[in-house]
Amino acid sequence: MVTKLIGVKEFRQNMAKYMADGSRYGWRYVVLSRNKPIGEVRPFSKKKATFGKLAAEIAEARADVKAGRVYSATEVRQHLGL
Repeated sequence: MVTKLIGVKEFRQNMAKYMADGSRYGWRYVVLSRNKPIGEVRPFSKKKATFGKLAAEIAEARADVKAGRVYSATEVRQHLGL
């Protein structure tokens, strides 16, 4: 992974460009303020992003079951017209 150093002012003014380039090329940016690192910007790996989304959907489904927001097999068939 390529690491680039940028100033906080430069990052603030061109944030969208840096985010797009980071995602497109897999670059990591270290944001500096007075030549001291204050932050890091790097793209999510597709594997981590997909896993995070799946984990969130599972948590939501579990909450629905606990709250009783579920359908029986008969209700699903009726809704789908089967």
